[in-house]
Amino acid sequence: MSLSLVLATTALLAAEPTSLPPGHPTIPPGTQASPAGMGSGPNTPTGALPPGHPTMPAGSPVAPGTPLPSGHPTVDTNKLPPSAEELMKQLDSSEGLREREKTFEIASSLGRLYYMNGRNADALSFLGQAQAKADGVRSLFLASKKKLGKAAVPTAEAANCGFTPGQPLDAMEAVAQARAKSGDTAGAAACALAALVPALDVDVLRGNALYLGGDSVSALKAYARVLEVEPRHEEALYAHSSLLFEMKGEDLQALKTAREGFDALVTSHPGSQRAAMARELSVRIEETVKAGGRKKWLASRAEDRKVRLSQSTAQAAAMPPDAPRPLTPEMVDAVKNTERTPELEAGLSKLVEEGEEHLARGRFQEALANYTRVVPFQPENGRAKAGMAWALVGLGRPMGARVWSVALQSDAGAVEKLGDTLLAKGDAKGAKALWEKLAQDVPNYPNKAALQAKLSQ
Repeated sequence: MSLSLVLATTALLAAEPTSLPPGHPTIPPGTQASPAGMGSGPNTPTGALPPGHPTMPAGSPVAPGTPLPSGHPTVDTNKLPPSAEELMKQLDSSEGLREREKTFEIASSLGRLYYMNGRNADALSFLGQAQAKADGVRSLFLASKKKLGKAAVPTAEAANCGFTPGQPLDAMEAVAQARAKSGDTAGAAACALAALVPALDVDVLRGNALYLGGDSVSALKAYARVLEVEPRHEEALYAHSSLLFEMKGEDLQALKTAREGFDALVTSHPGSQRAAMARELSVRIEETVKAGGRKKWLASRAEDRKVRLSQSTAQAAAMPPDAPRPLTPEMVDAVKNTERTPELEAGLSKLVEEGEEHLARGRFQEALANYTRVVPFQPENGRAKAGMAWALVGLGRPMGARVWSVALQSDAGAVEKLGDTLLAKGDAKGAKALWEKLAQDVPNYPNKAALQAKLSQ
């Protein structure tokens, strides 16, 4: 594949999808291929075929096997376009690729291709070339914006820039430069800003590639470069503020700037997927600033944990021996953050089964130990709650009455089934005692008839 064809193919990868066959001549900006059924008569929609293109007959699309018009390039329908890996191999083997002059579109497409495939060093080379192509229109925008002062920059539509989708950056820059020469400062700023939209995306990619390559300082400058042009750019706001927070944890002014960036993102893009995290980070930064920096903030959090742990320990020591011990925040977090794997669920089920075996053998303390390991992970497990409640009742703990009441209110049926399990395991006495207590404490038990039948056996 020739170098020029490789470059063209790369540019097409970043463009809008096209229905043109491989090898079809490029359609210049401002022209359109005629849709199927379009002829050349008076009803032909606007948009013409490129100069020299064979006339397309009116009617349905060309059917497979229909001869192509005279002079049309051969179309190989069996050949698939190259994959990204194949394309990069061809690019790597092309001499003079880096040094050759490129348009903004080709340089940015090459940079994007390498970036998306994890080759950040190569991506930076081409993204830098694309950035250089946009420096002229960027300088024009900043100069025009400065002349405008506090006046708002109009939209490209309001300024009647006349840009079309896919128009090359250098063509858009020419329009903006012409506006500036004519003294239309607002129009120059509007057209220059519209032309810079793809260039801002290039700067964000450069920042990402620099960060992934370990150059956080240059990455921060790349994001700031975007915000200088478009202060509300969502991705640049988030990346810039996140990196400031990461790098400048002891610089209070930098932290305030980071918080302002997160707040600006939430205000400008309230529906963004990043908005929730931006709010959370803004609050964290506020706490960090109040503490006097990240080190002091972390130290205060560590001290708070010690105080809470000490208070929890003192409260636990003052409670009756049978009272349940309060869970510390660390314990709660540990349970919440434990991954619910199939192995864990199987282990919890086994603990419940072992607990029931302990109950049937009168080993209430051992049963209680099993259930207390299950309930924190499965608080809605009626079977586990019933077993824990009966174990506490069997131990004669005052707290047992409260837990028993909770078990009955949430799932009295599970309590009845526990009696069935005890009976099946040979503990007929224990099963009868459980059913009698159930009938006594829940006089309006829905399954009362069946329960009485069990008691009369």
